[in-house]
Amino acid sequence: MLRQLKEKVRKLKQETVPIYYALFDRRTPLSAKFLAALTVTYLLSPIDLIPDFIPVLGLLDDLIIVPLLITATLKLIPQYVLDDIKSKIDSKERLPTKWYYALPVVLLYGYLLFVLFGYARHWFDF
Repeated sequence: MLRQLKEKVRKLKQETVPIYYALFDRRTPLSAKFLAALTVTYLLSPIDLIPDFIPVLGLLDDLIIVPLLITATLKLIPQYVLDDIKSKIDSKERLPTKWYYALPVVLLYGYLLFVLFGYARHWFDF
């Protein structure tokens, strides 16, 4: 069952390239562009929101968060835009991983650590 789920997620991840190009298409609605930017940034970031080395939670990232982001983004992009983009790109095309895609995730982690440290200072008086 887990193997089938991973296969479905892998197929869904192939939609990343059309989502990336839809981000720059002027026919794509603004709400879809926002979610597409979030999706592409999260997928191309070398840092996961939930690190993979955490036993069970690491899988939640790839099996729940990523498919939800991709599915929600695909629902917001008009089908004719996706069809047009898919007809223009190579199906084997992949997007590169860039270090600066990790910045939003690093900032989120930094903020969470700042908040946790603030609570720890308050509760433990140090």
